[in-house]
Amino acid sequence: MSVPKTMKAAVYRRYGPPAVVRVIDWPTPIPKQSEVLIRVRASTVSSADWRMRTLSVPRGFGLFARPAFGFFGPRKPILGLELAGEIVEVGPRVTQFKLGDRVFAFPGIALGGHAQYRAMPEDGRIVLMPRDFTFDQAAALSFGGSTALYFLRDRGKVAPGEEVLVVGASGSVGSAAVQIAKHLGAKVTGVTSTANCEIVTKLGAHHVVDYTAQDIFKLPKKYDVVFDTVGKSMFSDWQQTLKDGGRMLMAAGSVPQMIQSAWAARKTTKKILIGNTPETVEQLRDLKALAESGAFNPLIHRTYPLEQIAQAHAEVETGHKRGNIVIKMD
Repeated sequence: MSVPKTMKAAVYRRYGPPAVVRVIDWPTPIPKQSEVLIRVRASTVSSADWRMRTLSVPRGFGLFARPAFGFFGPRKPILGLELAGEIVEVGPRVTQFKLGDRVFAFPGIALGGHAQYRAMPEDGRIVLMPRDFTFDQAAALSFGGSTALYFLRDRGKVAPGEEVLVVGASGSVGSAAVQIAKHLGAKVTGVTSTANCEIVTKLGAHHVVDYTAQDIFKLPKKYDVVFDTVGKSMFSDWQQTLKDGGRMLMAAGSVPQMIQSAWAARKTTKKILIGNTPETVEQLRDLKALAESGAFNPLIHRTYPLEQIAQAHAEVETGHKRGNIVIKMD
C-alpha cells in the first residue's frame, strides 16, 4: 500500500466546544526503526477525549489539567485513545509484526487515534485483532475494557458467586464491566436508565435496576462489590448496601469524593478502592482472549465518519451515550 505524505486528522488548537475540532490535512507520521505505521480504520470518541478538549475535569483536578494537557493550548492536538487498523509500514528493526497485520492499539494518554495513520513502537500497546472482529468492534475494546478488567479482576478480586452492582451499566466502562464481571463468575446487577434496561439485560446482567424509578442507595439487597463507573457517588452512599468485607470500586470521581470516601471507610470492614488504570499490553492480550471466547463484545451505540467527529464529540458530551461512539476513518 502506498502511504501518502499527508493524511486527514481531527485537530483542535484550543480548548472549547465540539466545534473546535476540525478535520484538516496533517503530515503522515514516519515510523522509526522499531516502530510500525498503522493505517487507522476506526477509533472512538471517549469521555476522556471530551474532558481533554474542554478541560472539564472532576473537582480537585483542575490545577493539574493545564500542566498535563497544555497551558495555552493543547500540547497534543490530535485526540483519540484507542484505534484499530492494519500495519502498512514497519521499521527495519521490527520483528513482532508484519505488513498487513490487523491490529488494535491503545495509545492512551499519548493520544493520536483520530487520524488516518498512527506510528507506534512495536513493543507498545498493540495486539493482533480478535478473530472475526470488525475494525469498529476492535477499536472499542481498549478503554472501557481495560478499566473494567483492572478494577474488577485486579483491584476488586471479584470471585465466582459474588454479588456485583455496576453503576452506569450502559456506558463504555459499565457495559464492559457487566460482561467481565459475569465472566468472572459474579451475579451481576446493572444500574441504568429506563431506556437502557433491555440493553443491559442483553449484555448479561442477571438483574437490572432503573435509577429513574428506584432509589439506588436504598436497595434491599446487599452486594459484595459496588462498581461506580461514573463517579456520581461516595463510599458513604453505599456503606449500608455493601456486605461485611465488601468493596466499593471508584473508577471516576472528584478529589473531595475520594478523600471523603477513604475517610468514611477507614474504621469499617468494607473497602474503598480508587486508582488510575495502568495501560499495559498484557491487558490488551487479555481483552483479546475475552473477545475471542465470546465473553466480551464492546457495546457500540453509534458510528460517525471522521468528517462528523465534532457531532460525535457533542453526543459524548451529553453524558447519555450507550457504550462506545466509533469514528470510521474511511
